[in-house]
Amino acid sequence: MPLSSRRAFVSPHGPRPTATTMASALPRCTSVRLPAVAATVVLLLMSVHTVQSSQGDKEPVYRDCVKQCVRTNCTGAQLRGFQSAQPQYMALTGWACRDDCRYQCMWTTVGLYQAEGYTIPQFHGKWPFVRFLCFEEPASALASLLNGLACLLMLLRYRSTVPRQSPMYHTINAFSLVSLNAWFWSTVFHTRDTYLTEKMDYFCATAVILYSIYLCCVRTLGLRRPVVSSMVGVLLILAFTSHVSFLTFVSFDYGYNMAANVAIGMVNLLWWLCWCWQNRRTLPYWWKCGLVVLLLHGLALLELLDFPPMLWVLDAHAVWHLSTIPVHFLFYSFLIDDSLYLLNTEKMGVKVE
Repeated sequence: MPLSSRRAFVSPHGPRPTATTMASALPRCTSVRLPAVAATVVLLLMSVHTVQSSQGDKEPVYRDCVKQCVRTNCTGAQLRGFQSAQPQYMALTGWACRDDCRYQCMWTTVGLYQAEGYTIPQFHGKWPFVRFLCFEEPASALASLLNGLACLLMLLRYRSTVPRQSPMYHTINAFSLVSLNAWFWSTVFHTRDTYLTEKMDYFCATAVILYSIYLCCVRTLGLRRPVVSSMVGVLLILAFTSHVSFLTFVSFDYGYNMAANVAIGMVNLLWWLCWCWQNRRTLPYWWKCGLVVLLLHGLALLELLDFPPMLWVLDAHAVWHLSTIPVHFLFYSFLIDDSLYLLNTEKMGVKVE
């Protein structure tokens, strides 16, 4: 919840309070000494944070608050006290003293905005969320976890229902593993937003879309022309490698990443819909595939709402992730029906549609 302190706040662009006036509003940080081995791993992978500027973190009141909090709590005996009091799960997920200062000062700034009737600002590219244990975005983290569990549950059902001899069996298993990996990193990213976790979340999401295109290619062309699907697979790998390399070594351009994902998403959408349309009279389960791709792309529009989180927990991104959970069950129902159909047609020597 926002801090209870309410001090004079002129306007988002008016005179700024000094570091001295902010000092009394600073909460004491609390935290646990990180074991040496865990510290090495965690700090290497998770200590570099995403840098993205927003209205809230540009505020002088916020910046002065962070500076004063770090100066007061993150050096010498105060830092050692922070480390000895910090819960183990916070230390293991890389929450440092400065991070705690930023979190507390965010709520100080939000409280001042609310007191003066201003719109809630974002901080470092994100809305303010109440931290639950070590989870930065509790609702999105939970939704990502539930998506992963739904995917895992349906993968197990697929494996128990469809014989390994089905032509699409191994391709669908590989697709499921790529999807599970993406939901894992989505959960990690919404638990703790760092340079590493953000990149892994973005890259793995792109990998799922590209593999869905490959899955569609194998289903529509590869069963009759394996060379074609192999060539497409190589091109998709090259595209993914180039995409990741550019974002990693040249510039992490959010606009470019969004445009690239929209473009490949449209290819995926149109290819699957064309296949559904061509087989609407011969395959009674075609509608499941069509509905899945339309739902996935339609539900993504929820992201455009972009409202401040309700109860400081549930924002548009979390709603989007929650809405995709049932889609897994419908999609795997289609995959099971189609895999069994392909197996039966292969046994009967019938041409695959």
